[in-house]
Amino acid sequence: RCSVDNRVTRVAWLNRSSILYAGNDKWCLDPRVVLLANTKTQYSIQIQDVDVYDEGPYTCSVQTDNHPKTSRVHLIVQVSPKITEISSDISINEGGNVSLTCIATGRPDPTITWRHISPKAVGFISEDEYLEITGITREQSGEYECSASNDVAAPVVQRVKVTVNYPPYISDVKSTGVPVGQKGILLCEASAVPSADFQWYKDDKRLAEGQKGLKVENKAFFSRLTFFNVSEQDYGNYTCVASNQLGNTNASMILYEETTTALTPWKG
Repeated sequence: RCSVDNRVTRVAWLNRSSILYAGNDKWCLDPRVVLLANTKTQYSIQIQDVDVYDEGPYTCSVQTDNHPKTSRVHLIVQVSPKITEISSDISINEGGNVSLTCIATGRPDPTITWRHISPKAVGFISEDEYLEITGITREQSGEYECSASNDVAAPVVQRVKVTVNYPPYISDVKSTGVPVGQKGILLCEASAVPSADFQWYKDDKRLAEGQKGLKVENKAFFSRLTFFNVSEQDYGNYTCVASNQLGNTNASMILYEETTTALTPWKG
């Protein structure tokens, strides 16, 4: 907008050195620039669908009886943040180094932050386009969120999934006591990425799936060995072996006979 009075005889709007309007006459070819008002008190133009290239100085030039006057305004164009480049999901072995990148545009330049989406994570782990993790651990696996903000609009966020591979670790094993003729279960739990493959051995002999009276049930994080009708020959030492591409581990447990002693009432 340009405020004028009755002393003004001629008016014009310029962008840098280019004339946009002179009076009611349009001098520029841009259809987005239109004349809003040319009255005794105001001379205003409008730029529709503003682009970053429209940023810069605009000059209202007026001619009076005495001398010309100019009034200048600087148009600042703000642009919402936009993430233009971000690292792909990554899979890495434990102990390796990870570099994540998040590039964003906007006006003013957006602030970029990284955070680990984890219950144990507190606050930002990087306030930069780049996130470097040296000697990554299995606890650092999961999703990492990049946020770009510049107060023009709501922050934009994108996530990168980091998978940390590690060899199997058998967390807990328990020996089990079962009476003859009853159902018995041995359980082997192992955390691993990728998921572990399980094998069972009695002494040095591998137990096969479908072996009479036995069932081996393998899941992602555990293996269950079931005896449907425990006999004397089933008692003994069993070894669970968990393995993946990064290594293997084993743990032993005992299936032993549990005797039930009958209690006779005490007579006083």
